[in-house]
Amino acid sequence: MNRIPDRPGIKGHGLMAVERFADDTLHMAEFDVLSRKSTLGGRGDTVRLFLSDEGYAQVLAAQRRGEIRICRHSRVIEGHILPEKPKKRRRGR
Repeated sequence: MNRIPDRPGIKGHGLMAVERFADDTLHMAEFDVLSRKSTLGGRGDTVRLFLSDEGYAQVLAAQRRGEIRICRHSRVIEGHILPEKPKKRRRGR
């Protein structure tokens, strides 16, 4: 099992946060805040959030604007954190 550690210094939701078990929670994102104007945290912070599809779309938009950089994303299904698998590389024939 690929366990995600609860690292000290991460702001936002803890690994056992109530938000993780909400019915609409489908994503966990850990990201670094790069901009002072970001509403997601202070510059230099590392933040973890459990998000719905709408919340994750907002996080992706913030990344496109250069306000944050997503370090880790995982799917959440019924409270279970499922880390993304690396893309499979196809052999050339």
